[in-house]
Amino acid sequence: MLFLFRLLSRWPLWFLHLLGALLGWGVFALSPTYRRRFLANGASAGYRFGAIRGAVAHAGRMAAETPRVWLGRVPRLEWDNVACVDAAYAQRRGVVFLTPHMGCFESTAQGLALRYAAHYGPITVLYRPARKAALASVMEASRRRPGLETAPTTLAGVRQMMRALRAGQAVGLLPDQVPPAGMGLWAPFFGRDAYTMTLGARLALQTGAVTLLTWGERLPWGRGFRLHFRELTQPLSHDLDVAVRQVNQEMERVIRECPQQYLWGYARYKTPPGQAGPGGTA
Repeated sequence: MLFLFRLLSRWPLWFLHLLGALLGWGVFALSPTYRRRFLANGASAGYRFGAIRGAVAHAGRMAAETPRVWLGRVPRLEWDNVACVDAAYAQRRGVVFLTPHMGCFESTAQGLALRYAAHYGPITVLYRPARKAALASVMEASRRRPGLETAPTTLAGVRQMMRALRAGQAVGLLPDQVPPAGMGLWAPFFGRDAYTMTLGARLALQTGAVTLLTWGERLPWGRGFRLHFRELTQPLSHDLDVAVRQVNQEMERVIRECPQQYLWGYARYKTPPGQAGPGGTA
């Protein structure tokens, strides 16, 4: 698999995106389960299919661009509202970057590593280790980028991220990713209770780090990505339950900037094995 990924990483981004769009529509047409989840998640957020139909192709583009993003040279990057990033790093309190499953979220970490690691140290991103050995070897190779470190979704990984923040460095994670049982709280997300990770809020509250929102917009015709950065609308509450709700609200705000690139087919509302459902139900 590593050989295949290396081969695909050399292909033009526009061609990978073209193949990905076809892949996205193919999966949407052939998988009733995926299609129902896509439509239900969009409806929960108040979107009819016509308003988010572009997300079908973008889900495929996300898959197809992975070899290039993981193993190829970093595509062209544009920066939006980078002044708030400069100010956050300059405080030397550490920075927590939160990004939803939207656009090319991996491009944000790569861009930050290229721009800031030489002066402020690497950015550490949270990842879930692959279960299949073949994919794990690909992920291992993809992590060998200057200024970019990774932390697994384990207690050791959490400690690694805490150390990075206390050293004034940055970390990044996807707070709309469903966490393992016991590592989240039930909180509203687009009007439905979703099991939501507490890690992003806890990292910020326990270290005093600055929290910023980010996402990587996929530009047309393989022209690269535009990295967007946003400040929180208000500081996180010191009450963890409230802070987790705030994070979900901030994710909703970012997603509504470009719902056509959000991963609506993601199983956001599932209950992890061994975790009680909303209200304590099994």
